[in-house]
Amino acid sequence: MSSAVPLNLGIAHSAGSHTTAHTGGKRVLLAEPRGYCAGVDRAVETVEKALEQHGAPVYVRKEIVHNKHVVETLSDRGAVFVEETDEVPEGSLLVFSAHGVSPAVHTSAAERNLRTIDATCPLVTKVHQEAKRFARDDYDILLIGHEGHEEVEGTAGEAPEHIQLVDGPESVDSVTVRDENKVIWLSQTTLSVDETMLTVAKLRERFPTLQDPPSDDICYATQNRQVAVKAMAPECDLVIVVGSKNSSNSVRLVEVALGAGARASYLVDYAKEIDLAWLDGVETIGITSGASVPEILVQGVIDLFAEHGYADVQPVTTANETLVFSLPRELRPARFLTGP
Repeated sequence: MSSAVPLNLGIAHSAGSHTTAHTGGKRVLLAEPRGYCAGVDRAVETVEKALEQHGAPVYVRKEIVHNKHVVETLSDRGAVFVEETDEVPEGSLLVFSAHGVSPAVHTSAAERNLRTIDATCPLVTKVHQEAKRFARDDYDILLIGHEGHEEVEGTAGEAPEHIQLVDGPESVDSVTVRDENKVIWLSQTTLSVDETMLTVAKLRERFPTLQDPPSDDICYATQNRQVAVKAMAPECDLVIVVGSKNSSNSVRLVEVALGAGARASYLVDYAKEIDLAWLDGVETIGITSGASVPEILVQGVIDLFAEHGYADVQPVTTANETLVFSLPRELRPARFLTGP
């Protein structure tokens, strides 16, 4: 999935680093890993392949991933983004987004005779399976996540009678359970690791026998991007996170940067959104991007800063990611069997 590698980046005080302190001059610290995760890559390719194989229009429920540029680019190619299945003509092809959908959405699509391709990230599907499993065992499931987020709605829809949403530490006091010995927490995959653990700690104060998920629900890519930001933020006067405002993991990166010591941090979709006034008195800039951001947008930010004297770009590498997810079976090449 990913493997830790030593930091060797010209950053003082980084764990595993054998470098000296920064001696001055304008520079950019570029977080690695950043950008597309395996689930996003799979989802975007799913829509591209569906357009290649079936032609336009291909309907997509919600944004395939939470990135403005990606959605606009796919729209230009013939993808039609809708909010609900009742907006899709009967019998048409519909792709479910990377964030997952509830069983009710699958039922609604079937009622309209829609041909469906499910681009749900396999790591989100894992959380769905956990929810169903613990609901079958009659647990109260405390789902840590952001109210209204599509992933949360899809997961909660798997077992609405067993799941309560816990939207941050401040929501813990309002939680009620039937049996304190049969309580488990699950989480949205794109949360801040630190805030989630704080929420869990507060839940455990109320429910000492609270059980943990069978494995981490916050996805590897979300965690890796936060770790990279934490490594560089203490050295940064400014951290730019490339990502869209409705991208949970991108918004969390701004919070992580500020919490880890960056003097300022901003979320932008494009380089043109950067206010050059932000550069006043800035020597070290950190750059990263959310898990649904194509690298071309990051390069645009790097180029902009280079034009203003920040041409020295130093990578901050905290992990190597190798995970790849196969496409949905409907889009995989057909296998041809040969005779003896």
